[in-house]
Amino acid sequence: MPLRTVVGRGPRRRRLRGRQDSEDVMAAADGEPAVLNAGGSGEKEPGEEEKEEDASGSRDVRAQCSALDAAPAEAGGPSGDKAMPDVAAEKEEEEDTDSMDGSVLYSLTEDGRESEGGRRERDEDKRAARKRNRPDGGATRSSSSDEDDEDEEEEEERQQQQQQEEDDEAMEAWLGAELSDLRGPTWRAVPSLRSREIGRDSRQFVRRVCGARGLVQRLELQGRLERHTGCVNTVHFNPSGTRLASGSDDLRVVIWDWAVRSAVLEFDSGHKSNVFQAKFLPHSGDSTLAMCARDGQIRVAELSATQRCKNTKRVAQHKGAAHKLALDPDSPCSFLSAGEDAVVFGIDLRLDRPANKLAVVKEGDKKVGLYTIYVNPARTHHFAVGGRDQYVRIYDQRKINESDNNGVLKKFCPSHLVSSESKTNITCLVYSHDGAELLASYNDEDIYLFDSNHSDGADYRRRYKGHRNNATVKGVNFYGPCSEFVVSGSDCGHIYLWDKYSARVVQFMEGDRGGVVNCLEPHPHLPGMATSGLDHDIKLWAPTAESPTGLKGLKEVMKKNKRERDEDSVRHEDQYDTQLLWFLMRHMRNRRPARRPREGDAETDESWSSPDSSDEEEGGPDHVQCMSS
Repeated sequence: MPLRTVVGRGPRRRRLRGRQDSEDVMAAADGEPAVLNAGGSGEKEPGEEEKEEDASGSRDVRAQCSALDAAPAEAGGPSGDKAMPDVAAEKEEEEDTDSMDGSVLYSLTEDGRESEGGRRERDEDKRAARKRNRPDGGATRSSSSDEDDEDEEEEEERQQQQQQEEDDEAMEAWLGAELSDLRGPTWRAVPSLRSREIGRDSRQFVRRVCGARGLVQRLELQGRLERHTGCVNTVHFNPSGTRLASGSDDLRVVIWDWAVRSAVLEFDSGHKSNVFQAKFLPHSGDSTLAMCARDGQIRVAELSATQRCKNTKRVAQHKGAAHKLALDPDSPCSFLSAGEDAVVFGIDLRLDRPANKLAVVKEGDKKVGLYTIYVNPARTHHFAVGGRDQYVRIYDQRKINESDNNGVLKKFCPSHLVSSESKTNITCLVYSHDGAELLASYNDEDIYLFDSNHSDGADYRRRYKGHRNNATVKGVNFYGPCSEFVVSGSDCGHIYLWDKYSARVVQFMEGDRGGVVNCLEPHPHLPGMATSGLDHDIKLWAPTAESPTGLKGLKEVMKKNKRERDEDSVRHEDQYDTQLLWFLMRHMRNRRPARRPREGDAETDESWSSPDSSDEEEGGPDHVQCMSS
């Protein structure tokens, strides 16, 4: 049974009780007994005696005041005789006093939700309370003023509702813009299975399965790999897909046999700060692992076939954090690194001095700190970088001339972000499987797809919306053997997969409980992937769900992400203006004439982003002996 509480409306009950008390006074004056209840009898109802005693004092006062107030108002003529009240009207008023129609109804159903009547009456109580809180107590307010207040409140509520509807429509329009229709399925289960059974196209079976939208929509969590004691910043499969390497804030690197969910090797990386990436070098027999970290060191671990780490050695040193490494798909001994000092190193392990500075990334005369780097798998002499501005830059290792356009072959940027006032950064970029497309993820912005074969300055081809990239350095990747899908983590803790062609979300999964998913690594040959983030584990995903995803809650999460991003954008603009004003005032206050250098003064360069960093810089031990765990 629903719980129902009945509360009398205060002003109306006081008026009716005042009329009844005045009648009691008049009846007492004529020597007649007073009528105390609405039934017309002089007997008291059960439980009414205590109420009468509690209110006796106040009722006497109200009765006297009511009698005095009623005398001039009910004067019947010059003699001032009181007009007797109509008996039928009195009876109607008395009956209405005990009626439920004139009371405030506040009811709660069994599930705790408030009924419509209860909400309406509660709103009336709130308006009455606001009137009582006015300086004049509401005593001098006329009925017309009360109606005006109610009309103003209703108009304000109506405007708020209209504004909310307009915001929802604008959000829907934003989410629905730049989308195309989903194409038909490219893989059908029954014909494909039948063809494999008779030996037709058996080599292409797995390849087509991995790119099937129906299986992507059935991805679900399979298990967790737990060994690290800090955030997992990198996951990487070996070329054959049998091993998985992970690195963490705990400075450890773990090699996993992910199929049986066990660690086969764990060793100290030799880094002094958070390990950001650890990758198997191709064609090395899984014996060489390249690593980079927040301390700016680029290190290489030598692994043995007996599940041991022989040692790790430093091969390069950035002045600033090094976030990403780029592997040459054809070489077991060379790779690239990029750091926040704007330097790109080419590293060849066959040389005595492995590190060779290839480029210093600049925009004009200003250095651009780097967060990401990737080698074109089809043209391995091309590589792309991104960092602390809005431009994707492509270089050709064979002809980097810093005097000619700072050595840049071509660069891309979404047209609406070209403005120099843009504060966006590129947190990650990757090439597609054939090097024809380039995917870039922007912080506080969306993910953009570029055609790497287009000319310098070309605009993006596709835009992928809905996720949130603000709290950490987010990764982005292609999924599928032919790069059919785009996958990214989000600050909201979810994993998004978009159809590359239509830019529509086709899968939406809850990832880390810590709230942020950063790394996403598809398996090189099987339909599945590994992810990591702020949680201390690695999650494995496979298409084993019985039915495709329903994308439950997707629209609400996407709207929330968009709203938070817009609010942060406004807040950052205000903060930037404040910081700029503070800097100018401090500069004006501390400005002094420049001192001319005297003979014997040594020239110094205190810039941390000097490009002259190499493996000779102090940054920790060059060699660390590792023991198997």
